[in-house]
Amino acid sequence: MVSVSVTELEAGKKIAANVYTDKGNLLFQKGRVLLPRDLEILHAFMIDQVELQGASGETGKKAAEQENKESALPNGETVRPNVNRKEKGFIEEYDQMVALIKTGFPSVIAMEIPIFQWRAQLEKLIDQIQGYRILGFTPRMPDKHDYMYHHAVLCALTSYMLARWLDVPQKNWIQVSLAGLLHDLGKVKISPTILHKPTSLLPEEKAEMDNHTTYGYQILKNATALQEGVLLAALQHHERIDGSGYPFALTGEKLHLYSKIVAVADIFHAMTLDRRYRGATSPYLVLEQLEQDSFGKLDPAIVRTLIKHTTQLSLGTRVKLSNRKMGEIVYADAHQPTRPIVSINGEIVNLIQDRKLFILEVL
Repeated sequence: MVSVSVTELEAGKKIAANVYTDKGNLLFQKGRVLLPRDLEILHAFMIDQVELQGASGETGKKAAEQENKESALPNGETVRPNVNRKEKGFIEEYDQMVALIKTGFPSVIAMEIPIFQWRAQLEKLIDQIQGYRILGFTPRMPDKHDYMYHHAVLCALTSYMLARWLDVPQKNWIQVSLAGLLHDLGKVKISPTILHKPTSLLPEEKAEMDNHTTYGYQILKNATALQEGVLLAALQHHERIDGSGYPFALTGEKLHLYSKIVAVADIFHAMTLDRRYRGATSPYLVLEQLEQDSFGKLDPAIVRTLIKHTTQLSLGTRVKLSNRKMGEIVYADAHQPTRPIVSINGEIVNLIQDRKLFILEVL
């Protein structure tokens, strides 16, 4: 093992000891073969020296060469193998779920709620959930009036993932997902002129819109095969930990766990979905906003869980920054995971240092 200055490093060398940032976060693990972009990352973190094993072998050289050969585009960017095959089954079941509730939601006032039919399709969709990327999935929505149905399905999926990550008993995962699917069902009783109004609501219109929580509870209380938490999620998803929400200004200890999970999913997808009167917001900016709101309004443990798991999955993901440049996430600081390091045509951009830039879109 030999200590080598970063300025003298070459691609293809193998690291003999873990490399840490000045904050103690693991940057590279022992045994990693350095690639060309890794040298830029070391410079970006102002690492002076690293411990190397002896001379690099053919494996290291080949690894470095492979990165340079990897599907180069004219502008110098690279592309990863297409993942559409994995996502195809998910998208097919997703579209089926949206179509099913689009026809079913408007009928719940006059007919019995087809819970078993919706649950059966939801289970088919969840079977394909490996194709779902919370930060990267953008549904096809040519008609912006379909927002409510896409929002419902996305909240169902994200609530399901949160239930798994939060160690909710497995027998309840599908119920949490149903809570996400049905939380806005009460909006079927809201006049379309209010529901789809492109401008700010008048006070009386806002009051009627807020009633969707109690409308939803009243509709669902007559349904079968639903846990009480599903009904309470419809009623409480706009309540806030500090008592600033509605309809009853309840505080955190009085809120059901399903309600607190759905509240986080609801806000996330309301802000990241494209709507007729408002464009989508960057999912990374939304995560930062959720983190701010977790101090007093949202359950901080649920928000931290969402941020931790979604950003963990983003290493190697291609992104578009707010300056419209495309790049790839190469490192995420454990303390600020919404502001990773991005490689753009070999240039390393540290979003922690450059606060004016942010990830606009996950590709």
